[in-house]
Amino acid sequence: MNNFVFISPNFPENYRYFCRELNENGMNVLGIGDQPYDELPFDLKEALREYYKVGSLEDYDQVYRAVAFFAFKYGRIDWIESNNEYWLENDAKLRTDFNVTTGFKLDELPYFTRKSLMKQSYEKAGIPAARFCLPESLEDALSFTEEVGFPVVVKPDRGVGASHTFRLKNEKELEDFWKNKPSGITFIMEEYVYGDIISYDAIIGSSGDVIFETGNVTPGSIMDIVNEQKETAYYIRKELPENVRAAGRDAVKSFGVKSRFIHFEFFCLTKDQGHLGRKGDVVALEANMRPSGGFSTDMMNFAHSTDVYKIWADMVSFGRTGIKPGKHAFCAFLGRRDGRDYLYSDDEIIGKYSEQIRLMQRMPDALSDDMGNRAFLAVFDTLEEVNGFFEDCTKRV
Repeated sequence: MNNFVFISPNFPENYRYFCRELNENGMNVLGIGDQPYDELPFDLKEALREYYKVGSLEDYDQVYRAVAFFAFKYGRIDWIESNNEYWLENDAKLRTDFNVTTGFKLDELPYFTRKSLMKQSYEKAGIPAARFCLPESLEDALSFTEEVGFPVVVKPDRGVGASHTFRLKNEKELEDFWKNKPSGITFIMEEYVYGDIISYDAIIGSSGDVIFETGNVTPGSIMDIVNEQKETAYYIRKELPENVRAAGRDAVKSFGVKSRFIHFEFFCLTKDQGHLGRKGDVVALEANMRPSGGFSTDMMNFAHSTDVYKIWADMVSFGRTGIKPGKHAFCAFLGRRDGRDYLYSDDEIIGKYSEQIRLMQRMPDALSDDMGNRAFLAVFDTLEEVNGFFEDCTKRV
């Protein structure tokens, strides 16, 4: 029986389904988290062979001791995984310290976590990426804008989500940013790309083969959603366009991905943009070596009548899966914000879209900046219906 250590199996809350399916496949699932055992959902308790509570997952020594305890009690650890961007570095360090070969180790991590290095793998795959610099001074930054013009985007070279990400429209905004930027963070500065954010999401097998693939579309800008606290809206595609599929598969090969659930982000250009390409072309954004966040995994299930939790667990356990997607549809996410005067109340939205809504739930505070406070998931046959749903949910009084 293989020993699988799952870091933070209780958060996000839907990650317990990964543990459930691993357990169903006969894996020895060992959980490490900071929530008291008695507070874990019943089905998660049923899926775990044992749970080790630490005072803080941020404290590497505590987590290391937990893994060491499991190794002493159950033998060699075969897998260590959280499927969570926030814990990628700790996952890699634990694999390195315990010589776990199923997953990348610490020396590989920069190529998956530094945005400046991700571009190398994308460009190796033949996928264009925005020009960038890592400015060490205001003069460096100004010199870069002379080359690419305004606006530019600045964000941490390493970071999760859209925190500390800004679009700077002129020299004054750049000077203000440089004067007030947080210390201790290396920022990457990029030319602005005019496009919608799209993704290639896939479960990759041990030989780099694609076991499952889909993608999502975020109209507008995640950066603006976070900075301006707009409603969050995106959808899982009904069908994956061939140019996105090709870019995603080429990137998988270039990054050398194996045995992982991935979320690769691209721009789809909304207008011609010089060296980056023509309207509709795919341009690299970022590579994430974990599933898309929030309810995205559930949305994939709704959109493709499948079970990605089991497909992933089958990949881990057997290297393959017998699950085939069923009927395809669009699955839309809309995150409403507290304190907004919406034209239609939550109850009115639920009433109007009662046949399409699959879930309505309050978001955890830790995810609300990116995802909104109240989440609606709904399934539609056409993109026109998706856009109508977004419009109804965001109309103000």
